Amino acid sequence: MSAPERIPPRSMTDVGPPGTTPAPPDAALLTEGELTVRGRIRDASNAALYCTVAHAGREAACVYKPVAGERPLWDFPDGTLAQREVAAYEVAAATGWDLVPPTVLRDGPYGEGMVQLWIEGTPDTELLALVDAEEPAPGWKAIGRAEVAEDRTALLVHADDPRLRRLAVLDAVINNADRKGGHLLPTADGHLYGIDHGVTFHTEDKLRTLLWGWAGEPLPAEALDALRRLQDDLKPGGGLAGRLAALITPAELDATRARVDALLTTGVHPAPGGEWPAIPWPPV
Repeated sequence: MSAPERIPPRSMTDVGPPGTTPAPPDAALLTEGELTVRGRIRDASNAALYCTVAHAGREAACVYKPVAGERPLWDFPDGTLAQREVAAYEVAAATGWDLVPPTVLRDGPYGEGMVQLWIEGTPDTELLALVDAEEPAPGWKAIGRAEVAEDRTALLVHADDPRLRRLAVLDAVINNADRKGGHLLPTADGHLYGIDHGVTFHTEDKLRTLLWGWAGEPLPAEALDALRRLQDDLKPGGGLAGRLAALITPAELDATRARVDALLTTGVHPAPGGEWPAIPWPPV
């Protein structure tokens, strides 16, 4: 098997200084701190601003995505990208896996928007690859074949990594329609975060992801435990249910409950249904 051609995850270093992953700040820093815009993230499809936030002698870098800078999506007519990003964080936090950087909904220089702790990615971490082979090597999972040149394809694979597997479970719960390689942020301390969760929680099945390598396989024990916690927290009157009710519609909340129930009933990772594009475009 030939050496893999690495596809690096996105590292948003074009507007911010390099650094290590900061410890999650207390809620007051993100929700009450003074936001100062430092630059714009140029590869974002909607307005995304690199900022610092300061409060009570503390300061951190963050991303601010104002609702005013969102492009309307005909297939996501309810709510906002910002609300869904915060909802995704709430679900991720409830799993206990710390998969999404701390994210809040608050007012800012350009109105209400999502504010998320800045995470500095490590672009040399190998999570995705294109290989000239028919089957993945040990430690890798096949996604599918991709066209790399005229009359030439290669096998697209992702690492058989428990961190990615947790994200695959989270994406199935929140119905993530856009899990691209650039939305994976591994850090120097070995953590892995997922970002950009604006197209999630639809009532229809819209799961589009690069993390199909475990499709049809039994869910690991830790995933079943996390799903049971979500199931309990999503019941009417549950803490997560209350927080999500302020961010997504009642129908979307019911659909989230149904997806958790279905995962626990089947006990396996979902597989592509064939009725929608299974992989987002562009994939990276």
